[in-house]
Amino acid sequence: MKTLVANRGEIACRILRACQELGLPTVAVHSEPDADAPHVLLADEAVNIGEAAPGESYLNVTKILAAAEDTGAEAIHPGYGFLSENGAFATAVEKAGLVFIGPTPETIRGMGDKVAAKAAMEAAKVPVIPGHTGAAEGDFNILAEQIGYPVMVKAAAGGGGKGLRIVRQSENLTAAVEAAQNEARSAFGDDTVLLEKYLEHPRHIEVQILADNDGHVIHLYERECSIQRRHQKIIEESPSPALTPELRERMGAAAVRVAQATAYRNAGTVEFLYQDGEFYFLEMNTRLQVEHGVTELITGVDIVKWQLRIAMGERLTLVQEDIHPRGHAIETRLYAEDPARGFLPSTGTIQKLVEPTGPNVRNDLGIATEQEITSHYDPLLAKLLVWDATRIEAVRKMEWALGNYVVLGVATNIPFLIEVMHHEAYRKGDFDTRFIDLYFQDYALGGLELPVEVLLAAALYGATQTSRLEGGEAAPDPHSPWKREGAWRLGG
Repeated sequence: MKTLVANRGEIACRILRACQELGLPTVAVHSEPDADAPHVLLADEAVNIGEAAPGESYLNVTKILAAAEDTGAEAIHPGYGFLSENGAFATAVEKAGLVFIGPTPETIRGMGDKVAAKAAMEAAKVPVIPGHTGAAEGDFNILAEQIGYPVMVKAAAGGGGKGLRIVRQSENLTAAVEAAQNEARSAFGDDTVLLEKYLEHPRHIEVQILADNDGHVIHLYERECSIQRRHQKIIEESPSPALTPELRERMGAAAVRVAQATAYRNAGTVEFLYQDGEFYFLEMNTRLQVEHGVTELITGVDIVKWQLRIAMGERLTLVQEDIHPRGHAIETRLYAEDPARGFLPSTGTIQKLVEPTGPNVRNDLGIATEQEITSHYDPLLAKLLVWDATRIEAVRKMEWALGNYVVLGVATNIPFLIEVMHHEAYRKGDFDTRFIDLYFQDYALGGLELPVEVLLAAALYGATQTSRLEGGEAAPDPHSPWKREGAWRLGG
């Protein structure tokens, strides 16, 4: 099955390698500035589909289908982002006589509509957040009073925090609904919103599922995704430090019911919010997740290969009783962004790239030295994953790996990720989705704007500070940055 990958970056590389390991020929599509990108060099064939703007290339359905026809591709893998959860694209792929590596177009559309999805989950006896699942014409003031404040106004279509508002008092509701509708209309072409009870301190936990074309469904246990910034995940791990074995089984069983209720096929993720011993259905991602590697590390199941096998008509030979998670895995997302300036995206050319290597350290990379990082695409550069026998050992391994990761030419969030790993609450597993807002307010509120003179003075002080030994003689400060392990050294 010759497969075209309709994506870029690290996920395109991941899919291409999985295809090649299965002996499948591959095709990469790319925009003009991505002509020498790693995924292009990795594929057997490559097709230039347009200019840098995603609408002219990676989001252009006509050009992607034409590339498939010209190269004789038989299937299209959408990866994640771009067209991965676009029901119209999946329909167009199937109408062109190609295999769409994912769920059916009907499932994508059904789960993409949060109102319809929530109603379907209620019918399947899956716990849902108390709220209103009707259309936008409802009397929101009455509904909010029935639900109880605080409430969340949420766009029925789309995600990524767009069309979302939290309202704590009735006098703010009307303005919040109008703002959410306007944002949803602009982002998704649909201004339908729903009201839900706002959970004050939830954890974001998701369950990976696999389903074949015959209705056989299994779950691959959960991922903890609560470390987020502006509703975007930054760090994911498995297993969740919050769940008991009983809760883990209940949540996994609920995810399987979600898949069965939607006649799901291929790989998908059921997302839940968890608080005070109870969990609630949030949404279903009808695609491969950025953090799928975490599950692969603890289960030994290659999710991408199973996507390809299921798309080729193979039956899922895995059974639930055979899935036994082991150890602990953590993933950090490396972004081209500057934490000291409110996480603003960073652009430039990768001048030097050194990845950490070692036992149970995995680099899912989509960049290379001399590659230009532009503002046209998501700033995700790479994913760093580690596995170890226990959570604290995995945290320590991630600290080491981040400290030995070098990316020069663009600002990255690596220093911020190290700070999170060092934080006492994270190390204890005592956190929820408010973690960054609670403990990193300077970052959350827009960055650290310190004068250059202050930064230089702090660096000089740290490099020269000494402490006194018992006999009065000076000794190097053990907390000096020059004493820390890591890849940063003067002289290369």
